Amino acid sequence: MEKALYATMRALPGQEETVASLLRTLAGNVRAEPGNIRFVVYRLADDPAFFHVEETYRDQAAFEAHIGMAHGKAFNAAIETLVEGGGSTVVFLEPVA
Repeated sequence: MEKALYATMRALPGQEETVASLLRTLAGNVRAEPGNIRFVVYRLADDPAFFHVEETYRDQAAFEAHIGMAHGKAFNAAIETLVEGGGSTVVFLEPVA
């Protein structure tokens, strides 16, 4: 069964473009993971400091492999001082239809 989630984060004032750049780099790395199906980064149209990332992985094992990747750990360490609360908020999803 696929593993789906979304993550949100708000850049601190003045850090919006740095966070956007880090997310673009992360997106390229995650999309290259063998178990990744979807990794799309959005920025709210009316709030450019707020980012929304949609992710889908082939299954739980692919997701676990993803969270063990060095590029993800480096991203999470990099945003600690760039986003509110020091990291993203992750919400796991289950399909309905």
